Amino acid sequence: MLGRLFRVLSAMLFGFFVFVLGALAYAAMKGRESTTPEPDADEIDLVTTFGELRYESTAQSFRGGRVTTWFAGGTLDLRGARIDPAGATLKTQTAFGGGNLVVPADWRVETKILPLFGALGDARPDGNPPEGGPTLR
Repeated sequence: MLGRLFRVLSAMLFGFFVFVLGALAYAAMKGRESTTPEPDADEIDLVTTFGELRYESTAQSFRGGRVTTWFAGGTLDLRGARIDPAGATLKTQTAFGGGNLVVPADWRVETKILPLFGALGDARPDGNPPEGGPTLR
């Protein structure tokens, strides 16, 4: 029984080791990747691999976009942006990383996440504002 458990754990550890080596090989082939659009872009597509993401938006009609971090993390600061009257949708994908999303106090944030070994929290002192204000999904 103990031998079988040891073999399963060894196979899992080996699989994780192969995954990390593959990720490192991928990063070496593509190089350290980071994309940063202009600060006034109304739609963003941010990608970082094995690096730190720092982006401050000054968009006048922010509609959303995508943020992808792989073995990375950082901060997306939207305090200088104005949200589109119809609201905005921001899709995020993170693997082995994390990040901070900083929004103005009057923005409502609606989340739909699938956390695997991660978490989500709202650190604003007053929490999420009531419905009716600008909404970031």
